[in-house]
Amino acid sequence: MQDFASVASQEAYRDHIGTAVGLAVAYVLLKQVPRARNELKRFAKNVWNFEDVEYLEWCWLLLADIYIQNNKYYMASELLHHVLQHNKACTKAYEYAGYIAEKDQAFKDVANRYEYAWRFGGQTNPTIGYKLAFSYMKGKSYADAIDVCQQVLRVQPDYPWICKEILEKSRNNLRICLNYTFKQLYI
Repeated sequence: MQDFASVASQEAYRDHIGTAVGLAVAYVLLKQVPRARNELKRFAKNVWNFEDVEYLEWCWLLLADIYIQNNKYYMASELLHHVLQHNKACTKAYEYAGYIAEKDQAFKDVANRYEYAWRFGGQTNPTIGYKLAFSYMKGKSYADAIDVCQQVLRVQPDYPWICKEILEKSRNNLRICLNYTFKQLYI
């Protein structure tokens, strides 16, 4: 924190976004979230430019995370839109967007956003895979939920909860749906 504060006090770096992001991360680690938010808000409306692209993305994602923690989903969604407008493969932005959609219980939108996070993340993050499979199950896309569960289990065979909470329930619900469909065909 002291290092970033000394850099931020220098005239050349006072208005540099990289310094602000570093200070904000330090404030978050010190559990001084309002100070971090204020530091990031100065740059939230910055126009995208190639020189600051990495810092802008960090700024927008960190500020969106702070807004999500404070239940300010609309403000977080706007920042995530900025990130995804310039980086369509940002898995963290899709993950946050999926979380916001979960709060609205729009499981088709949740699945869509987690699908992008899962795909652009290389289908290796079991937590995102779990969330995707869960949203498919809640959206009654049981076959898709089973498929994602199997992909997660290939990556991490002993991933907890996914077998019992999603895979077994999706298989049972799929059986019920198929039995009901066959009964309707033969009646």
